[in-house]
Amino acid sequence: MFSYLAHRRGVRAKQQERQGRIDSLPPVYNGPMSDFEKGIMAKPIAQIVAEVQSGTLNPVDVLRAYGKKALKAQAAINCLTEIMIADAEDWAKNSNTKGPLAGVPVSFKDEMAIAGYDASLGYSAWVGKPMEKDNTAARLLRDAGAVPYVKTNVPITLRSFECTNDVFGQTGNPHNIAYSPGGSSGGEAALLAYGGSRVGIGSDGAGSVRTPAHYSGCYTIKATSNRFLKFGNAHGAVPGNEGVGVAFSPMTRTLEDLETVWRGIMSMKPWEYDHSVVPIPWRETDLSAVKGLRWGVIWDDGVVAPSPPCLRALKSVVSLLEANGHEVVTIDPPSQYEGLKLASQLIYADGGKTMMRIMHTGEYNDPGVIEALAMFRMPRFSKRLYAWYIRHIRGDDVYAGLVENWSEKTVPELLTLVAAREAYRALWFEFWKTQNLDFIITVPNAHPAVPHGGMKEGWKSCGYTFLWNLLDYSAGILPVTHVDKNRDALSPTFKPRNAVEAGAYRMYDATKQHGLPIGVQVISRRYSEEKVLEGMKIVEKLLKQEGSAYELFERDD
Repeated sequence: MFSYLAHRRGVRAKQQERQGRIDSLPPVYNGPMSDFEKGIMAKPIAQIVAEVQSGTLNPVDVLRAYGKKALKAQAAINCLTEIMIADAEDWAKNSNTKGPLAGVPVSFKDEMAIAGYDASLGYSAWVGKPMEKDNTAARLLRDAGAVPYVKTNVPITLRSFECTNDVFGQTGNPHNIAYSPGGSSGGEAALLAYGGSRVGIGSDGAGSVRTPAHYSGCYTIKATSNRFLKFGNAHGAVPGNEGVGVAFSPMTRTLEDLETVWRGIMSMKPWEYDHSVVPIPWRETDLSAVKGLRWGVIWDDGVVAPSPPCLRALKSVVSLLEANGHEVVTIDPPSQYEGLKLASQLIYADGGKTMMRIMHTGEYNDPGVIEALAMFRMPRFSKRLYAWYIRHIRGDDVYAGLVENWSEKTVPELLTLVAAREAYRALWFEFWKTQNLDFIITVPNAHPAVPHGGMKEGWKSCGYTFLWNLLDYSAGILPVTHVDKNRDALSPTFKPRNAVEAGAYRMYDATKQHGLPIGVQVISRRYSEEKVLEGMKIVEKLLKQEGSAYELFERDD
């Protein structure tokens, strides 16, 4: 009872605080966007920086334009957590107007530490506990001239492709509020897609910047885990988890902005701010005129087949690449299913205990996480019997192979898994060499955005992103098209191959999902962020040449 009452007090206090900060802002943040503000928001980041550096654009004006739009996004889709705009006015006035990101407002995923503000991750127990110091990313960005101004919503536990918690509520997808913007960097993706930010910083442990980018229609590159700053953040749902490395990474509204941000951050020598960052400067790469690049395509991960719109997007990109002199080959890599089994055991090696001990009695938890935890807590003997039933009675070897080893690991078991991960990485290392690939291209997820509550069915369908976390490869997402109810209906002859696929497809409805974004994923090996960016630029250039470039979400406020 006391725990539940503490939970309700925390929720009420935080929601009142958030609304109070919005209500106390100067009148300039109310009302419709002016033509001057719309002009600012039409400028790419590189132009904002150039004009701030030259003195023709004031950082405070940039902040006010994006602050106003962010508040409109909050009113429409509930994507913000910490409203830092009042302090950001002073930060903008005193910002470095000669830095490589001069005057650029930057949004942050809620777990990112900004001094004086909570990083609760939606846990009521962490409300009212402001961080004492900026994390290393925020320190670098401030030195580069950028201005933090808002933080964005996440799913509690950070273990979901949805974006809901009791403290801040549910975030909607700008394209269709009945659907998720993704997770766990869902608030970031939603804010970017709406236009309330041009650049935000998220994190990715199983697809948490890439799936939101795919669901919401924005751009990102999941970095190799030690390429981008990550030290000094909030407590994190599972601190110390190194089985599958978490990569902090920028997310942007356009591909041009993504390049500007990466180049600007790397010019600041992030390894001098954060001990965990490898000292690799930005390596200028230009593949725009290179013909005959070799692209390996993954059509199906063997667990969940891509839905019609996702497959259509991938096919269209492959056709464009082939028509423009690139070599595209269907590849048969080391088993992605084996990778999913390894990754799922490593990320839940503690059986979910660490992220759950923070929760108050009665606190909301994601339906997919609840189902996962129930499986992990089942006694091993009972689980083996259940897996035997699934395999031999229901004939589903795929799902049986996943669930039979979902359990809390002892230290020796964890060490064995890490050794198996390294052996698996070695297989992929040899595969890249023998195939002589420049890139791999595939879908970001088998499906478009899920409806709210959809993770109860869809939480196991994450292999198309999770694999690259296990391998620690660089992987980028760019939006390509939208769901079309007339072109993307599911074949009446479709029959799911396993329980994971069946659960994912129970949520698919091309009519209801009409208009949701669809992306593709471009992958290269570790520490290849520059090369992945070039691959994304090639794809986007070809889409523009064909006249089928992705159209960003626009709402005239």
